Amino acid sequence: MTVTQHHPLHRLPPVRWEKLPADFPLPDEPVESNLQPLLAAALRESLELAGLILESMLIASNFGLCATVGDKTIVKAPDRVYIPVAHPLPDGEVRRSYTPHAEGEPPAIVMEFISATEGGEYSINPHYPYGKWYFYEQILKVPVYVIFHPQTGTLDVYHLTDGKYQQQSPDEQGRFYLVALNLFLGVWRGKKAEIVSFWLRWWDESGNLLPWGTELVAQERQRAEQAEEKAAKLAARLQEMGINPE
Repeated sequence: MTVTQHHPLHRLPPVRWEKLPADFPLPDEPVESNLQPLLAAALRESLELAGLILESMLIASNFGLCATVGDKTIVKAPDRVYIPVAHPLPDGEVRRSYTPHAEGEPPAIVMEFISATEGGEYSINPHYPYGKWYFYEQILKVPVYVIFHPQTGTLDVYHLTDGKYQQQSPDEQGRFYLVALNLFLGVWRGKKAEIVSFWLRWWDESGNLLPWGTELVAQERQRAEQAEEKAAKLAARLQEMGINPE
């Protein structure tokens, strides 16, 4: 899917990076389908199992990204956000939102999982409360914007180039290389969590798929079964030779 965004002529008010006060009321919008949190969890799971999530990183779902534009506080919650380095919190404190620069590095990647209604993920509204596209591109200046359509398996990846998002072309395998994670992102169709659907998956630089926990368990089971089969064949061969396998 190709999306061309033409921004109306508009002068953006000054942007400030101020951490939200603890009592700031955050929007509490429900996810639009039960698949959205599963998609986010599946992406994190394979990274965790591969040992690729560092303590300094912040990877979150439906998590508020904040900026103060003029006299307005703006909070937008992408379905998935990857922040390379976030300042650590004191023990016992829970992070409710994230303001770039004030709390660590800016986000490197934001993702939206599009529902059937498509919500406001493509909105370029340059006025308060600002569209998500405009917010990520012009205010937060997030380098990579990923938009995924689970119903069709369509994956769009945009890189911030000269201040505007430019759509990227996939490689021969239909995957996109994301420098921030040193991984390829692509679409895989199959079953997880009892749901057959299109899923986003990670591949390393050698083209190896980063597995989920259930896949690792299946691989270990297969190796154990193969080892047992090999041992049984060896025991039978020894018996044929008159040798006690024990």
